[in-house]
Amino acid sequence: MEKEKKVIWGIIGCGDVAEVKSGPAFQKIKHSELRMVMRRDAEKAQSFARRHHVPHWTNDAKVLLNDYHINAVYIATPPSTHLEYARLALKAGKNIYLEKPMVRNLKEATQLLDLAKESDQKITVAHYRRALPAFQKVKSLIEKKAIGDIRLVEIQMLQSAKNDLIASTDENWRVDPKISGGGYFFDLAPHQLDLMLNFFGKFEKRNGIASNQSKVYQANDMVNALGRFENGVHFTGTWAFNVNDDQCKDVCKIYGSDGMIKFSFYGDKVYLTHKGKKKKFRFENPQHIQYPMISKTVDYFLDIGPNPCSIQEGQNVIESMEIITS
Repeated sequence: MEKEKKVIWGIIGCGDVAEVKSGPAFQKIKHSELRMVMRRDAEKAQSFARRHHVPHWTNDAKVLLNDYHINAVYIATPPSTHLEYARLALKAGKNIYLEKPMVRNLKEATQLLDLAKESDQKITVAHYRRALPAFQKVKSLIEKKAIGDIRLVEIQMLQSAKNDLIASTDENWRVDPKISGGGYFFDLAPHQLDLMLNFFGKFEKRNGIASNQSKVYQANDMVNALGRFENGVHFTGTWAFNVNDDQCKDVCKIYGSDGMIKFSFYGDKVYLTHKGKKKKFRFENPQHIQYPMISKTVDYFLDIGPNPCSIQEGQNVIESMEIITS
C-alpha cells in the first residue's frame, strides 16, 4: 500500500476547544490539510467553516466519515461520544487524533484498546501538554538528574468554582459525570497525570479520596491522591474546585536529593533549584497550543515519526483517575 503524502483532516466537534487551541493548527502544519468540520448544530458548523476557511462542513458525522478524501479525523466532542465516534472512524478507515480524556472510564478505555488492536488504523491521544517546550524541559532536567535522585512529586491544583482554566460551553457538560466521566477533575487531571506518567513511568500503587463538598453540581469537586511510581518516586496530588478566588493555586514541585523543580501546568516558567542555586527558564507557548502535538501526530500518521501518545498511555491515565476517585 502506498504511503500517504498528506494528512487530510475532518474535525468531529468544532466547538470551543477547536476554535483556537487546536483547529487552526491542522491548516498550518506541513503536509496537513483541514477539509471538513462537523457539528450537530448546522449553523455553528457553517460559521466555524466560514471563519476558518474550511471548504466543507456538515452536521452529520457519517457524511464526514464517508468522504474518501479524508484520511484522519480529530474527535473533539464531549467524552461520552468518543468511543462511538472512534469506532465509526476506525470502521471507515480513518486515523484518529482523540481529544482528552480519551473516554469516560476504564471499561470504555479497554473497549477502545480492543477496537484499535483489531484495526490497521492509528490513534493518538491529545495529551498535548507533553509536547510543549516547558514540559519537554522538565523531562530533560529529570533525565539529566539536574536535582539528583527524585524523591517526591506533589501537585496542587486549587481553583474556584468559576475558574478560567476550563473552556466555557453553552451547557456545562464537564460537571455531568454521564457526559464527562467525573467533573472538572476528569477534565483537568488528564493533563497533570499524563505528564507524571510521562516523567516517571507507571504507578506501582495509587489511591485517593474524592467527594462533592459544595453540592452545586453532581460531580466531585475535591480529590486527593497518594501514590508511588514503579521507580520508587512518591506522589501526592490535590485537585479542589471549590476554594476562594484568592486561594487559587496551580503548582507542581518535584523534590530531588540535590534540589527541586517547580512549575505551573498553565504557566510559561520552570524553576530549578540545585544545591541552593536558583535558575529560571521561560518559554513561549504557541498561539495554537496543540500545534506541537498535532505536528508530531501528522508525522506519525505519515510514518515518519513515533506515536506521540498511544492508546495504552491514555488508558493508564483513565485507570489512574478511576482508582483515585473510587
